[in-house]
Amino acid sequence: MAKRAATFELALSPKPEAAPAYRWLYAALRAAILEGRLHPATRLPATRDLARQYRLSRGTIVSAIEQLKSEGYVEARTGSGTYVSNTLPDDLLQVRSNATPPLPQAEMKPRNFSTYAKRVRLFPSFAPRPSRAFRPNLPALDLFPTTLWAQVAARRLRKVSTNFLLGCDPLGYLPLRQAVADYLSSSRGVNCVPGQIAIVSGAQEALDLVARIVLNPGDRVCMENPGYIGATAVFQSLGAKISYVPLEDDGIKLRARTLRKARLVYVTPGHQFPLGITMSLARRLQLLECARKSGTLILEDDYDSEFRYSGRPVPALQGLDRHGEVLFTGSFSKVLFPSLRLGYLVLPSDLADRFAATLSITRRHAPLMEQAILCDFITAGHFGRHLRRMRQIYAERLNVLLQCAKQNLTGLLEISLVEAGLQTVGWLKRGMDGESAAAAAAQRNVEVTPLSIYTRGNAAARGLQLGFAAVDAKEIRRGVQDLAIALEAMCKTRRRRVKQNSL
Repeated sequence: MAKRAATFELALSPKPEAAPAYRWLYAALRAAILEGRLHPATRLPATRDLARQYRLSRGTIVSAIEQLKSEGYVEARTGSGTYVSNTLPDDLLQVRSNATPPLPQAEMKPRNFSTYAKRVRLFPSFAPRPSRAFRPNLPALDLFPTTLWAQVAARRLRKVSTNFLLGCDPLGYLPLRQAVADYLSSSRGVNCVPGQIAIVSGAQEALDLVARIVLNPGDRVCMENPGYIGATAVFQSLGAKISYVPLEDDGIKLRARTLRKARLVYVTPGHQFPLGITMSLARRLQLLECARKSGTLILEDDYDSEFRYSGRPVPALQGLDRHGEVLFTGSFSKVLFPSLRLGYLVLPSDLADRFAATLSITRRHAPLMEQAILCDFITAGHFGRHLRRMRQIYAERLNVLLQCAKQNLTGLLEISLVEAGLQTVGWLKRGMDGESAAAAAAQRNVEVTPLSIYTRGNAAARGLQLGFAAVDAKEIRRGVQDLAIALEAMCKTRRRRVKQNSL
């Protein structure tokens, strides 16, 4: 390209009064280049000429030109001057569009997938909508101390070092693993050291990790019925054969052959999901003995047992284990906020290296900054204070729900008494089924979950799951009243149909 000389004076945009001269000149020259008023290969006026034209020091001109040069907008040629670059840095960031449009999906060749890809199904997350009665499995996010969390995060960011930026062990940030070990030991009776703890993105990742390391396609897994569908999705995606075990008043129903040839049994003993049953100490000891005899590993999901309202705390299964049979997992999603995506998995000591190896070739480790902030939040005492505050609030909200249900839902829905957790269940009367009741409630802006979605067979077809933690007392009262109206309308419609059919 032929050289062009800018022998004329440059007409740059006026300088704002508050703008530093160097920044203004740099921005004005860059804009002239990008807008095409200074073409590629055009020679810029000499720095002396620019200094005289705009009444600036030559040092200011040189600084602006050097900045443009470092960014690739201009280039210096020895003994010749400074020229606009032939190829601008902005051009390198632009991808030329493909003129050929892609084929419609229907015309594309079918892809070959692995057996895992064919089995896996989307597991939905929380929908980003305002909470209402009685949305389950959700804490009171409006009461989380976001300002305090931001202060802890800011202090941590100010202390970031080069070594911190490199990352951490696959099992997680060691100070956080120590803090989690201390917390679980004192509050849940878990026996562990930091070397047994893996920091994961939540209980769902813990389920996937355990299943991948323990199970092969065709292996047998036992789980509670009704039970957590997130666990079902993981086991099915890996091709495991799932045996659904019914529940009794004190937990999973155990018989001599229940765990026979099972590689893994998944349980929620602290607050059974979704029925809310607390597994008795006798049943926990029985489960440990059955697992020991059959060689079955136990995955204990302690998903929201931090919030206990009545009864004496029962030690975690892991704390009763003497043979390394139990893997223990929990999450901070329910106690803090879901988007934090941090949880923990307590491993038998002989499995820690295997899990570390697996994590090292997948995601390497959980996000280190979030781990460090959470560690500071725990060790400064904020976590414990938040738990105590929320436990009291949730207990009050549960009491409001029970009182309002007694006044408005008697004869329609019997609410179960729960000792812990963020939700409870209600059992429908007068022959109503859960799915129809949930649809009727939704018409009145009430969110209840039919237990049938967690159930194989009809073991809980007439039950509803009701969350009470995420909304205040006013919304709970409104929800109970509108739910009562919806259920009463269902009963009237049912009676009319029965009467018409009998004529």
